[in-house]
Amino acid sequence: MNKLRHNELSGEPGELLTVFDGGTWEDGRIAEIRLPPSEITAISFVTPARLPDLLSPTDARRALSALRARINGAGTALLENGRPIAPTVLDRLRVLSTAPPAYHYSWHPGEAPPGHDIAQVWAWAFAPDGRILVLLDPETGTAVLPGGKPESRDQGDPASTLRRESDEEAAAQLGTPLLIGHVADPSRPRVCLRYAAALTGMGPARPDPATGTTYTRILATPEQAVSLFDWGPHTSRQLAAVHQARQRLGIPRAARQAVTELTGTTSW
Repeated sequence: MNKLRHNELSGEPGELLTVFDGGTWEDGRIAEIRLPPSEITAISFVTPARLPDLLSPTDARRALSALRARINGAGTALLENGRPIAPTVLDRLRVLSTAPPAYHYSWHPGEAPPGHDIAQVWAWAFAPDGRILVLLDPETGTAVLPGGKPESRDQGDPASTLRRESDEEAAAQLGTPLLIGHVADPSRPRVCLRYAAALTGMGPARPDPATGTTYTRILATPEQAVSLFDWGPHTSRQLAAVHQARQRLGIPRAARQAVTELTGTTSW
């Protein structure tokens, strides 16, 4: 963080601060850190949601805004007192302020093994430009993929669960789903299936009948999406499988760009 005091330029109180993205550090580089004993006694790595507990309110806002700008990928974000001058949908919903659920489950390609219950069915739903549909909770800013729990009316067909839940949660219509794999819950014999599918249309947002939540719908690159989840060390394997499925569906890789909020009816 680089600081330049306003009063050095204009005689007015305050300061300019610049936050730079230092990239992702691997364990080896972290181990090389040497602290100046007269200035810093220790360092720690924390989840974004813990920042307000550890920093001053302004610094916490500034750090969270910087992390959201990194995910959004639209270039430099200008802040005033730690608040974006031109807030994005990620800022408006205070994404990262609430810790996402931790699902550090192992990734496996293909169908669920025999004897395992299917707890959830989720979709990587692709728009024609290669971005995927992500749902944000308007109260907490936490992100989920469209999908949900199987019900008796689905008659044991995961693809039917996926279409029904995508319509109920996001008013999203899907093409033919392609099974790409599952994550396994180590505590019990159950799995969560993952499909890829093309988005064919979106209706107006409406409350999910199961929860009453009207999700905020965004399009994001798969890489932007996984930065909103806490899926642990198996995330990269699932992401690789997602891109393989995208190629099988004939959908291009998404260019890096800012996330887009979907507010009305869309057809592709």
